[in-house]
Amino acid sequence: MQKILVANRGEIAMRVMRTAREMGIKTVAVFSEADRNMPFVRYADEAVCIGPAPSAQSYLRADKLIEVAKQTGADAIHPGYGFLSENASFSKAVSDAGLIFIGPSAYSIEMMGSKIAAKQAAKKFNVPMVPGTDEPIQTVEEAKEIAAKAGYPILIKASAGGGGKGMRVVNSEDELEEQMRMAKSEALSAFSNDDVFIEKYVASPKHIEIQLIGDQHGNCVYLFERECSIQRRHQKLVEEAPSSCLTPDIRKAMGECAVAVAKSCNYYGAGTVEFLVDNDLNFYFLEMNTRLQVEHCVTEMITGIDLVKEQINVARGNKLSFTQDELKINGHSIELRVCAEDPVNNFLPDTGTLEMYQPPKGPGVRVDDGYEQGQAIPIFYDPMIAKLVVHAATRNEAIERLCRAIDEYYIQGIQTTLSFGKWAVQTEPFRKGDFDTKFIENYFRPEYLTDTAPETDEVAALLAGYIWQKDKKQQVAAHSNGTAANWKLKRR
Repeated sequence: MQKILVANRGEIAMRVMRTAREMGIKTVAVFSEADRNMPFVRYADEAVCIGPAPSAQSYLRADKLIEVAKQTGADAIHPGYGFLSENASFSKAVSDAGLIFIGPSAYSIEMMGSKIAAKQAAKKFNVPMVPGTDEPIQTVEEAKEIAAKAGYPILIKASAGGGGKGMRVVNSEDELEEQMRMAKSEALSAFSNDDVFIEKYVASPKHIEIQLIGDQHGNCVYLFERECSIQRRHQKLVEEAPSSCLTPDIRKAMGECAVAVAKSCNYYGAGTVEFLVDNDLNFYFLEMNTRLQVEHCVTEMITGIDLVKEQINVARGNKLSFTQDELKINGHSIELRVCAEDPVNNFLPDTGTLEMYQPPKGPGVRVDDGYEQGQAIPIFYDPMIAKLVVHAATRNEAIERLCRAIDEYYIQGIQTTLSFGKWAVQTEPFRKGDFDTKFIENYFRPEYLTDTAPETDEVAALLAGYIWQKDKKQQVAAHSNGTAANWKLKRR
């Protein structure tokens, strides 16, 4: 494998390209017209524009991606996450074109992409399941019968769903017919598939996932867990590894179940098995993501494993470079997704220009980003602009390091999730590890980020005025001091 086309954009494109460069592999970037000046386009060895800004006309054009790969002489395609990363047809088309898809087989993607098929496969290996159905619900009458057995509340879920789409909580039989109709309609619109199934609604679960990776020789290992319970709109905001609540025995049991799920579909490559965990630490299979996850960084930080490098080596046909027994947890890592969203305004996306952009540095701080100062945040794609990741010897030290890094992360021109992240990790529930997927609903109020003492505002204004006046005086003095002044100006 000498050249990889990266079928993605932004920070994940940069992430893949950096590892490829370290491995001596050349890269091809593909970009939409809106991303022409993005850092990942300049970083790649080659870059090709594939269409207008809307994803359907650019990053989702499977035919165009394969055509560009052939034209540039690429051996393989890395899909990153999102876009076509879990599209079985794309994986097959890449292979049919004589190229290597850096990811699992089309068979694995298709099986795990259907939540119903995934449940059926996992059930054969005695993986714990949330009570419910493992077949599509055909009629309202059938749904009522199943719901009565499971007990309300229940959850209606789209089989092909994700990101909270096609998902409805039903509290009583009176709501069932309408909520089922809405779930099927939304699923059809979002996924072209209106199959839905029913699960018992686990009211306040933790969302814990197991990272795994397998090769094409039958080896598969788990790289421990990630706690992903702080979410808005069923999408994660803060992730950490390891979880603060799992015992070694439960961690091992969950890891072995995750490997069993992977083996049920002959999985190879990097993947994640997600579980719901209740207050008694009972865990239930939720789904499998057949790709690299946004939050893979925290796993890399506690294991020392470069997951992208392993993906590439597995795609080359190599065996895994480590065994389960060789994997150890080293310290603690926390990730905050830095999104162009306004936490005070229900986390709504906030577009604009990065008038100032200065990421933090220092020991144990990693920033995976895809933008630079002066660039506009487009409306066409996910609002995440960076991932702020920290690593430390203990969880408490990681929390303090994240707060320090947030304080040193300077962004102006848009609203971001930075302030929310600092507030969240300093709350008592987070510090104690006593929280679940309703963390935002139960604890967060927008005013927590806007309450500022009047005297603090006054001090800030006076300080800003002082700095401005001092800077102005220095510039005037510099202009009047001849050669020495010119040297000072240049140095600044």
